[in-house]
Amino acid sequence: MTKVVLATHNPHKIAEFQQIIAMTRPDLEVIGYDGPEPVEDGVTFAENALLKARAAAELTGLTAFADDSGICVDVLGGSPGIFSAYWAGQKKDATANLELLLDQLADIADPHRTAQFISTIALVTPDGTEHTVAGVWPGRLSHEPSGANGFGYDPIFIPDGQPAGAERTTADFSSEEKQSQSHRARAFEAFVPLLQAI
Repeated sequence: MTKVVLATHNPHKIAEFQQIIAMTRPDLEVIGYDGPEPVEDGVTFAENALLKARAAAELTGLTAFADDSGICVDVLGGSPGIFSAYWAGQKKDATANLELLLDQLADIADPHRTAQFISTIALVTPDGTEHTVAGVWPGRLSHEPSGANGFGYDPIFIPDGQPAGAERTTADFSSEEKQSQSHRARAFEAFVPLLQAI
């Protein structure tokens, strides 16, 4: 079995990518990265994903990939964006991030609460070949958290395309529903051809 390293210390992301990759490349074993995290000083999701993938490929000597993702709220000009994990400060407190975002949008009516989850995946091989792909999951933000099957901003993100009256947040989705529709799944669709070369 061929090993590829996912450049993250986030166990949620590792589990999510293991599930997604198992559906298309069961011969690939996704392992977590236990090396030092690079400073994410890029100004786009793609730049930060490449920084992480390069560091993991260099340290492990394996093909590495990394995801940089976040939520982009239209009325906030695309913020939190690359600052999604740090929106309420450097502690990476997911609950505080979510509460701050809801507070900032407290007086914003539903038609103006549109947002997108964006995921960019970078692949870096030991010989220095680099690729990036992106996936976008459009939706809007609820006024209150709902659901227990998610992390980050999942409890307040309502994806587009649901039946009227049955709108759920991504934290209300089953793992299978989320894996098949999410921004990471959409980015991964574009990523699959790159995996075929591994």
